[in-house]
Amino acid sequence: MRIEQIFLATLMAFLPLQSLVAQDVYPSVAPTATYINEEGNETTADEDNPSFFGQAPLEVTFRANPSDMFAFSPTYEWHFRMEGEPNDLLVRYEEDTQYTFTNAGTTHVTLYVNLGTDTLQLDSISFHVTISESKLSFPNAFSPNGDLRNDVYMAKEYQSLTEFHAYIFNRWGQKLFEWTDPSQGWDGTHNGTPVKEGVYFVLVRAKGADGREYHIRKDVNLLRGYTEETTTK
Repeated sequence: MRIEQIFLATLMAFLPLQSLVAQDVYPSVAPTATYINEEGNETTADEDNPSFFGQAPLEVTFRANPSDMFAFSPTYEWHFRMEGEPNDLLVRYEEDTQYTFTNAGTTHVTLYVNLGTDTLQLDSISFHVTISESKLSFPNAFSPNGDLRNDVYMAKEYQSLTEFHAYIFNRWGQKLFEWTDPSQGWDGTHNGTPVKEGVYFVLVRAKGADGREYHIRKDVNLLRGYTEETTTK
């Protein structure tokens, strides 16, 4: 029996027939998944466009957006399952729920809505969230001279990192700076004072959403006198 037929039979117990025919409405949900994309913009996926990509950690807000529920008392189940796995990763019993994706790969998020009895259920709707594999690399030099080009020593590229901690040391092993956000970096100062040109050292410990661990140790050449020239045609 289709959901519309079940709904009509049930709703007649609550509304006069004339009112039911005039309304011609049925219970429904219009689920959405809202997240911040890699360009920093808020983006919303829906059942017409249910697949999206991102890098970890990716925080997503799932909303059921129910309508025309009348006298029903719906319950909600959000099932999270990694692609290729036989069992759910977890189940959330909320109309709206928020989840942070930290594992590389594709997670299928399926919403089931029960209208109050075992036989009254809306069709299930799924989102497909793919988290990219991790990346992390650092340059060998930077030039904090105020020309707004390469003034900060930071990751050359990074992607899908769930843990990150970086340190800068001088040649005597003194720690000059540390940071835990891969989008940030060292501006070539220590306690607010610019350090001298020369060779310093970076130590990085990080972990990716795909389980990859990064242990980076390398020289950092601080070049205050270097100016990056551009040419125009």
